[in-house]
Parts: sequence; C-alpha cells; structure tokens
Amino acid sequence: MTNELKTDFLIIGSGIAGLSFALKAAEKGSVVIITKKERSDSNTNWAQGGIAAVVDPNDTFGSHIADTLDAGAGLCNLAAVEVLVHEGPDRVRELIALGANFTTDHGELALGREGGHSVNRIVHAADLTGHEVERALLAKVAANPGITLLEHHLSVELITEHHLKQKTNDITCYGVYALDSRSGVVKKILAKCTLLATGGCGQIYLHTTNPGIATGDGVAMAYRAGAEIRNMEFVQFHPTSLFHPDAKSFLITEAVRGEGGVLRTQKGDEFMHKYDARGSLAPRDIVARAIDSEMKKSGDEFVYLDITHVAAEKVREHFPNIYERCLHYGIDITKDMIPVVPAAHYSCGGVATNLFGQTTLNRLYACGEVSSTGVHGANRLASNSLLEALVFSHRAFHHITGRLKDIQNDVAFPDWDESGTANSEEWILVSHNRKEVQQVMSDYVGIVRSDLRLERALRRIDFLKTETEAYYKRTKVSEELLELRNLIKVARLIVEAAMKRRESRGLHFTTDFPNRDDKHFSTDTVLRSF
Repeated sequence: MTNELKTDFLIIGSGIAGLSFALKAAEKGSVVIITKKERSDSNTNWAQGGIAAVVDPNDTFGSHIADTLDAGAGLCNLAAVEVLVHEGPDRVRELIALGANFTTDHGELALGREGGHSVNRIVHAADLTGHEVERALLAKVAANPGITLLEHHLSVELITEHHLKQKTNDITCYGVYALDSRSGVVKKILAKCTLLATGGCGQIYLHTTNPGIATGDGVAMAYRAGAEIRNMEFVQFHPTSLFHPDAKSFLITEAVRGEGGVLRTQKGDEFMHKYDARGSLAPRDIVARAIDSEMKKSGDEFVYLDITHVAAEKVREHFPNIYERCLHYGIDITKDMIPVVPAAHYSCGGVATNLFGQTTLNRLYACGEVSSTGVHGANRLASNSLLEALVFSHRAFHHITGRLKDIQNDVAFPDWDESGTANSEEWILVSHNRKEVQQVMSDYVGIVRSDLRLERALRRIDFLKTETEAYYKRTKVSEELLELRNLIKVARLIVEAAMKRRESRGLHFTTDFPNRDDKHFSTDTVLRSF
C-alpha cells in the first residue's frame, strides 16, 4: 500500500461517534477510518449503562434537560443540551434500525434509571450496551464497500500549515500522519474533512474504567495543532469500579444502584444519606467524593455496594455480565456485597466544538468524549455520553456534506520526516514515565485537589514532559512513545485548567476553595497553544 492516501472523509477512532458518522458519510464520498488497535477496541465497547433518551410517553424533554443542567453545575451550554435531548430519540431509533438489540419488556424498550435522572429513561442492552452498539455498527461498516478501516494505525500529528512552514492564525486541518504500528511506517492521509473520535484519557490515572487505548490522543494532537481545548479540569470518577487485584478496575454500572444497590462501609453501615438526600442515587461526583471521604476517615481501601436484598433472579437477569465477572473473582453478587472503589471514568472537557461538531480549526470536527460540546458542563449526567456521540456526529455529517463540494484536496504536503532519529532500546524510560505520570495524577489531581497538590503535580509533569520530548526528537516514533507523549500533554492540560478554576464546582473539588463561585467562575476554562 502506498504511504499516501487521499479520501473525502477521514475518521480517527472506531467508537460510536466515528462509526455512526462513517456509515452516513459513505453515502456522500470515500471514507477512511483509522483505529490504533482492533476495530472493536473503544470506550464505546466498554460502556455498560446505556443511552439516555426521552422515549417513554410519560417522560418529557424538559425533565431530561433539567436533569442534565442540574448535574452540569451551572456550566452546561443550554442550546447544546436542548439539541441533545430533542434529537436524541431519533438517533436511538436509527440504532435500532441498524440492528442494535436493546432489552425489551413485553415488546417495549425496558428503561433503566441511573443517578441524577428523575425518571426511568435509560435504553440498554442488559449491562453490555456499548458492546451491543459497537457490534451493530461494526457489522454495517464491514458490509459497506465505501469504507476503508485501517486497524493498528495510530495518529502522530494532525497535518496543518505548520508542516508547510507557514504561520497563520486561520489554521486548517488537511489530514493526519499515522503510524502503522505493525510495519513501523508513518503514512500521510489527506482528507477534505477529518473527524476526531478518539475517545477519552482515563489512562492518565492508575485506576480507570477505560480501556488501554484511552490515552487522550485526540485532545493532545488538537492542542498541538492550535485548536481550542475546554474544561479539562472536569474528570469524572466512576464511584463504583470493582476492587480486586485481578479485575483491572472492572466497572460496576450505575444501573446497579438504580435497581436498589446501596453503598455501605466495610462495617456494613449505609452512608450516602449523610451526603445527599438522594442517597446512593446521587450524581456521580457527589457519590465519588462521599466514598473518598469514607475511605479517608476509615483508612479502608474500598467500600461495599450491596444488592443482596434484591431478588437473585432479577439481579442475574439485569446484570448477567457483572454477575459472571464477579463470580469469576469469587463474589456472588446475589449473596455477597461487592467491594468497590472510585476510578477515572470520563473526561467532560475536550476539544471545543460548536453545535455542529466544528472545532476551531477549519475542516476538523470532533465528536464523542474527545470533544467539548457544552452538554456536560462540570459533570456528565449518566448515560448522556453515547447519546451525545450519536447526536453530534449526525449534525457534523450534515454540516460538512453541505460544504464538501467546495473543498479541494490537492495541497502537497511532505512525507513524514524521521531523519536524525534512531531506534532505541531505552524502553524502560517510556514505561517508567508512563507509570510516573499516572501516579502523580492519582496522588495530586484526583477526586480532591489543593493548590499544593496541583503545584507539585505541575513540577513533576513538566519534568516528565522535558525528558520525554527530548527522547521523542531523537527516537523513531512508536505506539508506546506516542501514547506517553499524549498522556503527559493531557495531564498538563488538566493540571493547568484545575489551577485556573479557583472554586469547587461539579467534578472539580479543591480544599483551598471548597465553595462554588458563580461571580467569578461561571465560565468555561479555555486553553490554546497559540
């Protein structure tokens, strides 16, 4: 295969945002999808809970909007939330038409309920919703001859005027340099439209519910290219990941609490009522901080999630995957309480976009967790993420296709230049620095922060950045090195944003400024490299 490809649409990432966009884009032009692992490796595939949408006649758009705004703690963009809620049901129906098999009850969609929702509105496929959505979309993509899907291709840099040695404030994205990790060759992929759908950045923390691919690649690349980045301080920690040495932070979906699960201390005492009137169904940020507080007070490494009082048959029926996985680790959730601990789960910030998925760079769009549409504000409402990916990828598709005929794809860019670099055996530096950035972020930039912790984190991350950048300049690119570089960049963006927000709001809590300050900080935190 040639080391240069040209296409109408380039999609970076193979989750729900990228795949749903690809299926529509293939009707209008050529499509190339690149994904850095196997095609099904995505945050979407790991999503258990479901998709929030107003599909029950007894539910209302107003109620879903109100719940979203309440969770977002004053930072949601109302227009974006209204778009999400009003257009969401049609996007869910599209998924069903594509072959997604959601759980039903007497022929109707069975709707679950999760923390922060005032009514049952979670469309789900048992406790493996993301897996089912990914299956349905991949089947359609595989059958579409207009879509080329390149596995084991990792983005190195977005292609802009910078690669022509041109300086401009009106930056355009022309595609991407991508590493074929199997051959070691860096390819040049030029496109009329590039969609970032790279997912999240949970791997910057030691404990995360995200897959290993979630290294913040899209945010890091977009920032380096000059795109605006927004609200990176708001990292959502899922309150309940399984605490077990072999479980690798396996997620216990919030739907377990929606079905009656109760959080207890290791002594068996229910504690959430002390923190919020909604008890164990409070929004995730409140629950995560409550668990963190109880663990700090007791010195325990975990708390329990108890669903043993719910009928065993119902538990096995609603949560078959969780039941089997926990049983594998010797925990029968129908009889035993589940040991849980908070873990990094979702980034509410990301590459800033408008209501059509447009970033601040021409011809670059972003959808899904990599983006900041304004929907989530300071805290994401449960199960709004898959919906956001569907709604805004659909809007991005319609926006770009109306302009496609006017875009030329004939600018000549140089091949990737690796002169002056060499293969290196110093992989211990890469692995050590990755562990160190994860340790620093977990220790100092987790659920509870302070000025002192953030300052310490910044010093250590800047040292790691300097060391890693020097290594990057003299070494041939590799998957491990590129991921490390992106992790460090995103970690610094989170720290920088957290230091700017001198208040506590939503997912950002600092002991130095424990109260919300609407007078000075009711706006987004915006970062840009130039």
